[in-house]
This record gives sequence, C-alpha cells and structure tokens, in this order.
Amino acid sequence: MSAVLVPTKGLPLGRPMVDAAFLQDPYPTYRALREDAPIHWSDEFFGGAWLLTRHEDVAAVLRDPSYSARRTGGWVMRGREGEREELCPFQRLFSRALLFLDAPDHTRLRQVLNAGFRPQTLSSYAVHIKKCVIDLIEPLDNLSEFDFIEKVAKSLPARVIAKILGMDCDERSEFIEWSDDLAAFIGAPQPTHELTRRAQISLLKMSACFEQLLATRRRGEAGNDLIGQLLQAERAGKIGTGEELLAQCAMLLFAGQETTRNLLGNGLYALLSHPAQWRCLQEEPALLPNALRELLRYDSPVQYTGRRVATDRVLHGRQLERGQLVIALIGAANRDPMRYSDPDQLDITRQQGSHLSFGHGPHVCIGAALTLMEAEITFRALLERSPRLTLAEAAPVWSGNPVYRGLRTLPVRNPAKKPTGTVATLAHVEV
Repeated sequence: MSAVLVPTKGLPLGRPMVDAAFLQDPYPTYRALREDAPIHWSDEFFGGAWLLTRHEDVAAVLRDPSYSARRTGGWVMRGREGEREELCPFQRLFSRALLFLDAPDHTRLRQVLNAGFRPQTLSSYAVHIKKCVIDLIEPLDNLSEFDFIEKVAKSLPARVIAKILGMDCDERSEFIEWSDDLAAFIGAPQPTHELTRRAQISLLKMSACFEQLLATRRRGEAGNDLIGQLLQAERAGKIGTGEELLAQCAMLLFAGQETTRNLLGNGLYALLSHPAQWRCLQEEPALLPNALRELLRYDSPVQYTGRRVATDRVLHGRQLERGQLVIALIGAANRDPMRYSDPDQLDITRQQGSHLSFGHGPHVCIGAALTLMEAEITFRALLERSPRLTLAEAAPVWSGNPVYRGLRTLPVRNPAKKPTGTVATLAHVEV
C-alpha cells in the first residue's frame, strides 16, 4: 500500500501565490502549480486549503455531493470571540444563500429560482436589455476616448438585474456599492475583520431594502417579475419566509452584477488585445456565441470557488480530511493543456467543448443564460456601432480581486464615425 502524504506548507513558487503579479495575470502561476502537481496544500487561504489545478479534478469536485458547499461558518466566523458575536447576523443571512447550500435545501430552492431564468422568461427581457445597451452606448458615439467599465460594464448588469427582480433602478448606485463590498469579502483569501464588517453592513442594507419591497408587494399584486414569483413560492410553502427568502433576493442582486460586469470588461479587453480576433468577429458576427464561450474560458470572471470535504478521502496520494477546505481553481482548469490545445491562446473559433466559468454540476450558475444574453447584446452593439474600437494608451487597471477577476478601468479609443444603426435592429439573441 502506497504511503499517504500529509499537507506540506508553502507552494513551489518561491513566493506567496496571491501577490501583485498574480493579480495582474494569474495564469503563469496556475501553469507552474499545474505542472508541478495536480493538488497542493496552501496556508494562504482561510488558514489552510487544498488547491486543485486540473480540469478533470475541478469538474469532479464541483459535481460530487460528497464535497459540501456549506462553508461559510469557518469563513465568516474566524475572528476572536467578540468579533464572531458581532458577525452573527451576517453568518445567519449569508449561509442561507443558494450558493452555500447542499441538497435537499439546495434542490428545493433551485427549483423555485429556476422559474425566473427559463428561456421564455429571459426572452421577455430582451427588449429591455437592448434599450439599456443603446442608452449606455449611444452617448459614446461622439467621445474619442472613454472608460468602458465606468460607462457600460458597471451600469448595465445593475440595471438588468434590478428590472428582473422588480426593483427601482434609481437605486442602482447603491446596488453596485453593496455588491462591491460583498465581492471584496468573498475575494479575500484571508478577509480581515474590517472587510467582513463592511460586507455585513452592505448585506444587511440589501436585506432591509428587500424586506421593505417584499412587504409592499405582499399588500398588492404579486406580479410577474422574479420577486413576484418568489412571493408566490412563499405562499405555496416552497421557500421560507424571513431570512431564507431575503438571502436569495440579496445574493441574486449581487450575483447578477459581478459575473456579467467582468465578462464584459475582460471579454472586450481580450478581443482588443488580440486585434486579429476582433477583426475575425467583425467579419463573422455569427461567431459571437462561440466567441463568448472562448472569452469565458480564456479569462474567467470567477477564478475559483470552494468546497468542504464531507468524507475523508485520498486524492492524488494526499489525505483529505473531513472539514478541510478545497479550492477549485476554475481559472487554472480552463487553461489545462490536457483539456484544451494551446490553452493560453485566444481562439474565438475554438471547438473543444465548454468551460467551467459558470461552475459545474448542481451549483452551475443559475443566471448563466442571462449573463450570456447581456454580453451578446452588448458585443453585437459594439460591433455595429464601434467596429474601430481600440485600446487607449492608458493601461487598464485590474480590480485586485483574486476570485472575481475583472477590470476597474478599461480606457478605449473610439474613432469618430457615423453610426450605422441601433441596437433595436440586432438579430434575435438565443437564450
């Protein structure tokens, strides 16, 4: 019987994994880890975690129910006794979100939430999304240079998810601020108490906003938007009144912004950094759905996710003990040469199956189709109105979040031209 190896401290990098170079470009680090071994132990993540680097292992863990999604307790409540007491409201709400639940609760709530993301339901929002895109992009026609993140990528997802939920879009600046605080907490390998405290404040503000909205809506018609559907499920006893319902509302508002914003920014940056690919897309706009899949693989908006080991096991000769954290490095898996040829090359014509950027298995992103819909409409509008778009001289700035990889700024040049049409003429978008 072969010996079972125990965790070893440190990684074969000669430096911390999450440093300035990693935040600028994580893929050389992933390559070094993947080539050294399929699994590593690191003390950098929440006091200790196993890191998985290969596509096959990441996909297997994400679909295996013996790796639990319930992982918030050791994450939120890591501080001293007084700090833990202060953060109890955060833990109670945060831990009830769909993202952190296992079956049967996950299965029950997913069935409820799926109603808001069916193809027919999403198709009904296409006109609204197109209008949002034209409202954001049309004023840019006469600007020689602008920040794509500030002008488009940050605002569009907030407007869209607010509409789907049935919220007042005038409050979207607060939605973005609350979402940014939660993203900063989730993205920190070792979140400080202050970072966690800010996330709690924003999550509780989200909750209070929804509590007021739900109370108002309960007194009238439920409506056909997602809030209305959740209220119907509440009346049918399919979702719990109180924190369970509020947690789903808050996390939908959060998740509806982060992935889409980063796909728009990362995707445009990748295309403009590879002018031949941008030209190829202009010449063959029908490639856009495939191009979006490749952009997601090439630079995933979500770089990793976590699971807890529910049952002791051995993986690649390492002893994984119950309760230990496993970090599934999605960004590394999407560049695995055992899965993709020339994985570090952007190729919008690639035909090598899908990516793991929306997750895999029972927890695959419930809003994936909505994100793709928003991205397809936006990129079609850019191809139509701004085909000569290029990167500006000023370098883009990355957000510095290792989980939600995205740009804080993306300065682009927009040569003067006469618009050739409007977003209203875009071809039908498949959901």
